[in-house]
Amino acid sequence: MTQNSAHKLRAVIKVGTSSITHADGTINDNMVVALCQQIVELKNSGVEVLLVTSGAVAAGVAAMGLSERPSDVSTLQALAAIGQSRLMQRYNDEFGLQGAIGAQVLLVPHDFADRQQYLHARQTMLRLLELGVVPIVNENDAIANDEIRFGDNDRIAALVAHSVGADVLVLLTDQDGLFTSDPRYNDDAQLIAEVQSSSDLLAISAGSAGTARGSGGMASKLLAARIASWSGIRTVIARATKDNVVLDAVQARAGVGTTFVGRDRQLSARKLWIAFAAEATGSVVIDDGATEALVNRGTSLLAVGVVSFTGQFEHGEVIEVLSEKGELVARGASAISSVELSTAKEKGADHSPIVVHRDELVLLMGDF
Repeated sequence: MTQNSAHKLRAVIKVGTSSITHADGTINDNMVVALCQQIVELKNSGVEVLLVTSGAVAAGVAAMGLSERPSDVSTLQALAAIGQSRLMQRYNDEFGLQGAIGAQVLLVPHDFADRQQYLHARQTMLRLLELGVVPIVNENDAIANDEIRFGDNDRIAALVAHSVGADVLVLLTDQDGLFTSDPRYNDDAQLIAEVQSSSDLLAISAGSAGTARGSGGMASKLLAARIASWSGIRTVIARATKDNVVLDAVQARAGVGTTFVGRDRQLSARKLWIAFAAEATGSVVIDDGATEALVNRGTSLLAVGVVSFTGQFEHGEVIEVLSEKGELVARGASAISSVELSTAKEKGADHSPIVVHRDELVLLMGDF
């Protein structure tokens, strides 16, 4: 596990929409109380805690008295603005009763992609922890339209955990953890208590569907676990309504849910972004020789190894690297544009520029 410079245990707790709100979108007071009580208990024992919360859009739906969640982006953004203030008010009120102070931190993908923004956001959260305050993080859904349509707070929570050097990430959900199959449809599904190796984590798949009120699901939590695992952070997926779930998960008590062990090898913030957070603008298919060179010899990807490509991408944009079998080999920031790659392929093997430099490439195939 990573340890921060003050040698205090640092935890990131994420709660989803289906847990923090009721079916009608109203805020679940019992969940807010339980979360705040456990977080304050951890704080009093010397643990630094950040809370990542969903639920703004659902709370906005309830505040406006709507019968269902709209689908158009502009309305979702408006509802997020309405619900966010109400969500924060409820957390602030409860933390106040517990003798603690919360602070709103709204983030967008740019805060992780841009180095200066990343450092600013990181410093703000670290300073809040130094002041003894609980940062309460959410996506800035009122302006981050792509995140409302495609994103979820599981990924944000994992990136936050990496940025602040957390020791543990707890993802609270409406299931007991990760199962061998979907327990809603298979009575024989078994809870997986621990996932150790990166190859095990890469091999696991899960349905992407979340609830009608949220945008996540188990697939997004597995992605978050991968991000955190590759940051050396222990991750726990557990049921939000389980008694003392936050305390048990942070203190690594048995039987709390599914634990993902952090990897020894850790990625930089830049490579984490490339691997798991950035939207790919294109893809390249590479031959077996290039695949072997990337996986076993850690080389850069040259144009000569590219069989075909799709999409239009510019220098610096993230692309996916696929094998001829369609397997995801890697993701990387392209060193050339798709137009330049097309020109290079037309000129043949004698003209083979770097497509992705090895320093800008993250392998995603196998246990490496």
